[in-house]
Amino acid sequence: MSTRNLTLLTDLYELTMMQGYFFAKDANETVIFDAFYRSNPDGNGYAVAAGLEQVIEYIKDLHFDSEDIEYLRSTGIFREEFLDYLATFKFTGDIYAIPEGTVVFPREPLVKVIAPIMQAQLIETALLNIINHQSLIATKASRIVHAARGDGVMEFGLRRAQGPDAGIYGARAAMIAGCIGTSNVLCGQMFDVPVKGTHAHSWIMSFPDELTAFRTYAKLYPSACILLVDTYDTLKSGIPHAIQVFQEMRDAGIPLTFYGIRMDSGDLAYLSKKAKKMLDEAGFSDAVISASNDLDENLITSLKNQGATIISWGVGTNLITSKVCPSFGGVYKLAAILDKNTGKFIPKIKLSENAEKITNPGNKTIYRIYGKDSHKVIADLICLVGETYDENKSLLLFDPISTWKKTLLAPGTYTMRELLVPVFKDGVCVYKSPKVMEIREYCRQEKDTLWDETKRLMNPHEVHVDLSNELWHMKNQLLEAYHFE
Repeated sequence: MSTRNLTLLTDLYELTMMQGYFFAKDANETVIFDAFYRSNPDGNGYAVAAGLEQVIEYIKDLHFDSEDIEYLRSTGIFREEFLDYLATFKFTGDIYAIPEGTVVFPREPLVKVIAPIMQAQLIETALLNIINHQSLIATKASRIVHAARGDGVMEFGLRRAQGPDAGIYGARAAMIAGCIGTSNVLCGQMFDVPVKGTHAHSWIMSFPDELTAFRTYAKLYPSACILLVDTYDTLKSGIPHAIQVFQEMRDAGIPLTFYGIRMDSGDLAYLSKKAKKMLDEAGFSDAVISASNDLDENLITSLKNQGATIISWGVGTNLITSKVCPSFGGVYKLAAILDKNTGKFIPKIKLSENAEKITNPGNKTIYRIYGKDSHKVIADLICLVGETYDENKSLLLFDPISTWKKTLLAPGTYTMRELLVPVFKDGVCVYKSPKVMEIREYCRQEKDTLWDETKRLMNPHEVHVDLSNELWHMKNQLLEAYHFE
């Protein structure tokens, strides 16, 4: 899968527009495109950026091989001069991006592309496909991890994912967002992340009886002995047999380093409380009680509130598919065109009757503003490249739509961090992606910068994304100019 040429992973209109640019415009005209999203999935208070490493791999390998050229020729759409150009095509532009694992908010550029217009146009579809998918799953996983309140969450969704890519890269995104392991062995191999799992009901059913199945499994995996207890009768058979096996292991001098039970059906709150009582009375109070079965953040929260004694959660379908909210909604919009005569970017804006769909023009960057004492996020500020700020001076923030809503930050009470970092310069990658487990730790630290009110699952507090005064005026001048044309 890692050796596939994904250059034709694009919508046809990207290529037809490219041919149009080739014949009707300056094919080397430099433009800026922003990739961003408009609302947080699942009504969340934030999203988690993910997928940048795969975008880098895609850009590095961007080329049309002879089979690609021949296929495009066979469509009868493209002229030979354009196909000749594609035969030597490569990406030569700049890309800036917010690092993976960063908490992000609507309307701020996750990726900024500065490149010749044909190159910038071609990469739209694949870039959105990668960023949209992994950011969606990372955000869903983050909600589930938050609901687990410190318990381990394992990603178990491969068999329910929409194909191999969704299973592999969805598991990667889930690990970034805080899962402790995945059942996906190929993901484990590709990204050096922990793989975890127990056994299925079929293992129990393949033996003459449940006790024999448990004994055999314990003998094979004494240091990772999690027994599935709901094949026949959880309380009358499964848990008593598990306790019997644990006692036999203890009597034989086998250290019980990691052991316990898993339940995959029934009333998990009731059964877990009964299981805890039985295990405690038998002297196995440190046994892990884990559960699976169509879990999501809402069910986990409910089970927690009911006093369930589960401390390990295997989450599959609802995580890997982001079942309730199956789309991230990221878009890719033209923001500026370089004027070759002046060397300055001419801002471009997309209009809409919906204020949320009006784009922010120009060559932009993003600053995150933190409280100096709390180290928590106050707001994000989108501004034009080249604007400078002094943390020792006051900073006025205002809502870009309801402009009378203002916040004045006193000098020395806040700090600022620029979020966009260079990834490609002149077509050369200048960014080294951290390992997934390193991104996971960074993501944990990122979430610690959010107030609890922003992390709550229902009606979270909104982190404001404001525009600088200079950008706000540029945007409104463009709106006024179009209004009077």
